[in-house]
Amino acid sequence: MAFVSCSAAFRKAIERAGICLPRGQLTHVCRHTFASHFIRKGGDILTLQKILGHSDIKLTMKYSHLSPDFFESIIRYIPRL
Repeated sequence: MAFVSCSAAFRKAIERAGICLPRGQLTHVCRHTFASHFIRKGGDILTLQKILGHSDIKLTMKYSHLSPDFFESIIRYIPRL
């Protein structure tokens, strides 16, 4: 019941903001927003994969660029010439 009232409030906020989503996309937007915030706050990609239920890590990797340490790890591990 709580999720229904949350999704209704979210739907109304989307409508008030003038955002037009295709039918059935509200849940997708909520999942994407959650995943983005999870990674930005330091959550790890393997845990996110399990939370989202992705069978292939490649699906989850689209969120990896949001990780606070993403660019730092690139610099740390990139081969130096």
